[in-house]
Amino acid sequence: MSSLANVLRQTDIFFELAASELELIAVLCSESRFNAGEVVFEEHSTGDELYIILQGEVEIQVDPTVVGAESSQPMNVVTITTLRRGQSFGEIALVDQGLRSATARCSVNNTVMVTIPRNKLITLCETYPQLGFRLMRNLATDLALKIRNSDLRFREELLYGHRQRV
Repeated sequence: MSSLANVLRQTDIFFELAASELELIAVLCSESRFNAGEVVFEEHSTGDELYIILQGEVEIQVDPTVVGAESSQPMNVVTITTLRRGQSFGEIALVDQGLRSATARCSVNNTVMVTIPRNKLITLCETYPQLGFRLMRNLATDLALKIRNSDLRFREELLYGHRQRV
């Protein structure tokens, strides 16, 4: 098995995929390197790739002013999570091809990740339906976990953030 397929095996969205299936996915991947501060993609930009971190860290950031938030205080970009080796991001673009919901910015030098284009991955899933089913199930599980974590953070902000402002 190739070294990239071995890395993919450790990624949650590829859980329970056979070695031969991981090799098929590895062929679709292209590798990119980023330094600290470099942007992978911007919030509200179009996108059709999934990213998997091989090395380094990526901060997922949102800009509160994008939704028209008004405040007497200047509002800064907020880092909502930091992702590391083996974690994926950009998967919503695989599902709905909508605009990016956040900015992805590298936080350390020599961050290495692989990119998987949506169209190639969808073609692979259509060609190999069992692989497609497992991959889409894993993506749904990953997205559900991220939604639950975001919901928890939102509730904490409502509860504790409100108390601090009173």
